Amino acid sequence: MIYVILGVIACIAGAIVGVQAQKRRHQTEINNAKATAEQLIKKANLEAKEKSEKIIADGEKQTQEYKDSIEEELDSYQTDNVTRQSRIDQRQNGLTQTSERLDELHKKLAERQTDLNDLKTAIEKLDQQAAGLAKQRIATLQERGNLSIDQAKQQVLDQLKIALDREKDVELKYQDDEAQVNAPKMAKIMAVDAIQRAPLDIPREHIEHSIQISDVNTKQKLVGRESQNIRYIETLTGVDLVFDPDDPCLLHVVTQDPLRREVAKTTISNLLVTKQINTQSIEHQVDIAQQDLGNELRRTGEKVVGSLHIGWMHPDLLKIVGRLKYRTSYGQNVLNHSVEVADISGLLAAELGLDVKIAKRAGLLHDIGKAIDREVDGTHVELGVKIAEAYNEDPQVVNSIASHHGDVDVTTPIAHLVAAGDSISGGRPGARSESVEEYVNRLKNLERIASEKKGVKESYAIQAGREIRIVVDPKQLDDQQNQKLAEQVKDQIEDELTYPGKIKVTSIRDFKAIAYVGAEKKKKLKKAGRGA
Repeated sequence: MIYVILGVIACIAGAIVGVQAQKRRHQTEINNAKATAEQLIKKANLEAKEKSEKIIADGEKQTQEYKDSIEEELDSYQTDNVTRQSRIDQRQNGLTQTSERLDELHKKLAERQTDLNDLKTAIEKLDQQAAGLAKQRIATLQERGNLSIDQAKQQVLDQLKIALDREKDVELKYQDDEAQVNAPKMAKIMAVDAIQRAPLDIPREHIEHSIQISDVNTKQKLVGRESQNIRYIETLTGVDLVFDPDDPCLLHVVTQDPLRREVAKTTISNLLVTKQINTQSIEHQVDIAQQDLGNELRRTGEKVVGSLHIGWMHPDLLKIVGRLKYRTSYGQNVLNHSVEVADISGLLAAELGLDVKIAKRAGLLHDIGKAIDREVDGTHVELGVKIAEAYNEDPQVVNSIASHHGDVDVTTPIAHLVAAGDSISGGRPGARSESVEEYVNRLKNLERIASEKKGVKESYAIQAGREIRIVVDPKQLDDQQNQKLAEQVKDQIEDELTYPGKIKVTSIRDFKAIAYVGAEKKKKLKKAGRGA
């Protein structure tokens, strides 16, 4: 503040000095003007003396006029000087008043600064007293409540956690109730939408089991001497070749392995085209057919995986996917069925905000075990799980494979979608060739075999006939007899029924002891009242 005041005073002093300098300059100009006038007068007098009398009057007149103009100019300068002096006096008065006001303001500021310093000192004392009181209060609270600061904080946090958990439970209960009310309706809408959008009306592919030979001569060349050629083909391909008794030129390829059947058909077709049928040509054509089949499996797997946009897949797993093209289940091509399930699972996952790629991948691989279930012991579910784990598939994909027939518990939402897609694809009209009557008869036969046994109360065929559950009377059968009953039912099913895959037999023996307190006493009281 002092520097500001000094600056203002310096400005005022500068202004006063400037005014004085200007005044001196004006005085100098006046003096110069007077000196000039005197010189002009002298010069005029000299010129007047030198000139003739004729122009003396004119010279005096001009001199007088010039003198008058100079005097007027001098008067004007004098008036301006008076005005300027008046302004300087006014500015001087203003500066004096400003200086006085600044002195007064400075004094007030000094007084206010003193007051602020006093207030600051008082506030610091109060802060010190408040800190001391806070420490004293905390010490008193800890002493009376037997709690430390950390324990008190923990109690507050625990109470807050309890309140938040209560609010969370209420909100979850509300959302759960809302979901349970709306879930059936939304599930029906989504299922109908998936049914309309995903499955394609593809004609059922019937795998040909026979080859038509053009003429008898070609047949004889194919059979060879003493059936040598045809037996060699059987040896290399692992199939049985039988001519139709009604049509001597119709050759049946008998085998349960669709890949061997395809190799045999390709080999024989190529031999019939080349018409060079001998041991070397047979071996060569078998090699070509096996290579072509391997390439076809790979191409089929790549085409399916690429069309579904499910990312990279191991080349060996692509071949296994391609093998599903030659596998059928109840007349339905397993590869087409798997693609349908993948599309349905992807649509449902998109509606629910789940991972569409994982859902499609799980749908495509849910029946992957059927590609090798003819070569390796075990159900297609067990084999599918082993394949998926061997190629490091996502745990959601593995669980979807393991649980799509209810063999294990579902642990991911994707598995539910795959099971739904499997039911939609396999259950839609025309998808499978097995009639409803045959399906119902198979279920009835399972229940009949179980119900005929002694001690059986009820029996239920579930999961499309893949499991039979038997409820026995615990009073008639003990645990050992219950186990024996399950074995008997299993053996009878193996002997009497034709079934796909594996059937699980579950025998349940549940004993309950029930007693009522007070019932007999009430009956006796009622009888006594009637007797009275």
